[in-house]
Parts: sequence; C-alpha cells; structure tokens
Amino acid sequence: MDTQTLVETLKLERLEVNLFRGTTPDEESRQRIYGGQVIAQSLLAAYETVEDRVCHSLHCYFIRPGDPSVPIIFEVDRSRDGGSFTTRRVIAVQHGQQIFNLAASFQTEEQGYEHQADMPDAPDPDAVEDDAEVRKRFAKEYPPEDQDWIDRVQPIEMRTVGGRFDTAAPQPREPRQQVWFRAKDPIGSDPHMHQVILAYASDMSLLGTAIRPHGVSWRTPGFQSASLDHAMWFHRETNFNEWHLYVQESPSASGGRGFNLGYIYRASDGALVASCAQEGLMRMRKPKGKV
Repeated sequence: MDTQTLVETLKLERLEVNLFRGTTPDEESRQRIYGGQVIAQSLLAAYETVEDRVCHSLHCYFIRPGDPSVPIIFEVDRSRDGGSFTTRRVIAVQHGQQIFNLAASFQTEEQGYEHQADMPDAPDPDAVEDDAEVRKRFAKEYPPEDQDWIDRVQPIEMRTVGGRFDTAAPQPREPRQQVWFRAKDPIGSDPHMHQVILAYASDMSLLGTAIRPHGVSWRTPGFQSASLDHAMWFHRETNFNEWHLYVQESPSASGGRGFNLGYIYRASDGALVASCAQEGLMRMRKPKGKV
C-alpha cells in the first residue's frame, strides 16, 4: 500500500447525514484492523460534520478487535457547536457491536501565548536505517505466515534510532525510544488529511515502548499485546510528508498494562506538532490447562 492508496482507503462513503461507511485494505495476512486506521477514519467522519474548525484533541477506546473482511459503520453524534469549540463523538460498529469510540474537539483558529519543550538531540534520519530494510535483513527469522507483512509496501516510512526491537530474543532496554517517520508519497494540500494520516501513524511503535524493559516482543511465544486507548493533542499544523521525530517513553507498567507517552516534533524547525498518550495490554498468556 502506498500513501496515495492510503488516502483513498481512509476515505468514507456517506450513507446518511451523520452515518458513514469505511473499508479496510485487502491484506490476507491481517487478522484484525490496525488501530491507527480506525482512529483516522473516525476523525475523518467527525470532520465531515465540522466546518472551518481544526481538531485540537481526540480521545478514544479500542473496545473489540476489528474484522478487516467487512466494512465499518461510523456514526457521528454532533455533541455541541459552540462559539469557539465544536465537540463530536464517533462510534465505529461492526456485526452490530461497537468496536471503537472517539471523542474529538475542534477549535476556531486563534492566536495566543506560545511555548514548547525543545526537540531532543537525535541522529539525522539519513543516518538511521529504514525499518523496512531491517525487517528484510532479518526475514529468515520470521515465520512463513509473516512474510507477506515483511514484503508489503508500507505507507509510512519509519526509522527507529538504535534499531527495531521486535527480534525473536530481544534484550531488555530502557523504556524510551526515538523513531523518525513520515508519509512516503504525497498526501496533497488538505491540512486535515495531513493531520488524519499523522493520527494514523501515531499508533505505530508507541505500545512497544512499555515492552522494551521486559525482554519480550510481539514475536515472543505466548506474549499478548493490544492498544486499549489512545489520546492525541494537535498543537500546530504540519506537513507529514516531511520528517518528524516521534519521541516515546513509558513511565509505568502494571496490572497487565503499559502506559506510554509520545511527542512528535517536525525536523525542519523542531516544532512540537502533536503529543500522544496510550495504554496497552501487555501480558503472557497462561498455558492451556493452567488456572
């Protein structure tokens, strides 16, 4: 899938005034819908009911695994249209059940006080190996059922500083990482779509930050992980065709859950364009027959 295909895939069909239908790319190896896709499509559905305002925050819950073989129905609740802010709630439904919900707030453009945390030092993206090339180098370590995932074209280019962590036998590392990322192909001139695709990409690699200290990865037999919720704040408009540094940290893991924070900086000027928070499931499955 290239980015132009991603833009087309994320687009929705309007069924009624507040009702939309979305689809998932046809990928045989995918058993459930990638969380960032549902975030992006829900935000697009909300945007279809908002005029002249830009999303500044969203908060969402992953309720059930999505089924990639059937469409998703998005129902928008027009919660409030105020003088400066607009609020929307979006429910994503498959097989008659909620799989996801999102609340988003939109604001009229406004000038005000400004400050931000400085972008931390990081190797130049040209000095960091592309994650896709890393996966290909270690392709022989992956089981046959994962080969399609390794070979498919990724719409988001990612370069993890210090190398990817999803090896068969990872060594414990600190719960922090930096990832360079950007959309591979032109997104277009619509700033809302740049924001939507940034939201799509924000779910990538964030949960893995909490896993790093424990010497496991999604490839570890018996290990189970999944996003439970996701929040995002958009601070500044940006062009996601440019390189951005995704700075991630995990302050805590407990109760079978890992908590993660992410900060997205634009490489060209160091502007902090968005911040994220996410909690995810991370646990070892109990062996069969054990209580």
